[in-house]
Amino acid sequence: MIDRYAVIGRPVAHSLSPRIHAAFAASTGEGLSYDKIHAEDFAAAADEFFAAGGQGLNVTVPFKADAWRWVDRHDDTAAGCGAVNTILLRDGRRCGGNTDGVGLVRDVTENLRWPLRGARTLILGAGGAVQGIVPALQQAGAADLTIANRTRSKAERLGHQFGVAAGGLDEPKGYWDLVLNGTAAGLAGEGALVAPTVVVGANCYDLFYAADGKTPFCRWATANGARAVSDGLGMLVEQAAEAFFLWRNVRPATTSVLADLRRGT
Repeated sequence: MIDRYAVIGRPVAHSLSPRIHAAFAASTGEGLSYDKIHAEDFAAAADEFFAAGGQGLNVTVPFKADAWRWVDRHDDTAAGCGAVNTILLRDGRRCGGNTDGVGLVRDVTENLRWPLRGARTLILGAGGAVQGIVPALQQAGAADLTIANRTRSKAERLGHQFGVAAGGLDEPKGYWDLVLNGTAAGLAGEGALVAPTVVVGANCYDLFYAADGKTPFCRWATANGARAVSDGLGMLVEQAAEAFFLWRNVRPATTSVLADLRRGT
């Protein structure tokens, strides 16, 4: 029987994860299937998937906090951030992990070659994706880490959780080395999230992605003097590779997969 995996979210039809994991399976010789699950109720859909023999799930918006509460136990990464994006079975129990942070750090430092240690870093947003990346950025040596969110109280809760500065989107000032967009506003076409001066001279990264790499946030940052910009396609591929490793104990190569996705092949 072929092992079954899937990505669960709302919306999920646009997800590239099935293509990515199919490429990983082909390159490593691993036999598996990988599907998309659109869910209104996370717990009910996850229960059904694993009851039918599913072996692992990737979790995307808006269910990363729901997944954290649903699993039986957390690995160290998920326990430290309060969000789960990867679920696997271990000794009959549902274990939750989070590969977002390692995926981001690998893309920024290895694929893009942007400096991270000592970089003054501003994160926009306070949802599950941001929860998953803050500990990894701290471990990688990001400096003066600050979270800004439209709802200030949500930013402050995360700031307290991780021991970093936090505030509203109208508060960041001055010079930043790295600005990361983790808000879902870009999905609705909104790129201008903070004052234009915030991105001048900064490396700007959108955790979301677009087919051509030009998300609304990336286009806006470029137009307002960003030093360099990138969408989150590389992060998607790198976090998927880490999930694949957790599931199969095989680490797939990512370079050719990312290149194929960029070419649209």
